[in-house]
Amino acid sequence: MRELDHYVVLEPGIAERILTAAETRAWLASHLAALTEPPADLVGIPGCDLQAERLLETACELELEPGRAIQWFAVRLEPPGG
Repeated sequence: MRELDHYVVLEPGIAERILTAAETRAWLASHLAALTEPPADLVGIPGCDLQAERLLETACELELEPGRAIQWFAVRLEPPGG
């Protein structure tokens, strides 16, 4: 599978945005840092940055609290005239 460069990110109350992979990792890491405890499947992974990387590889949604989640989806941007 090729490396994905951009993601559409969705969060409640904010318009959808397109971020680079690095920006998406940082966005996820900031949300993870705000949680009182990480999701169960991330507990053994040290640090929000590595946890965010794992989420990008394995998921497309993170529940921040019951009924409130953020989502991200990989997109391929076509070059102008491409």
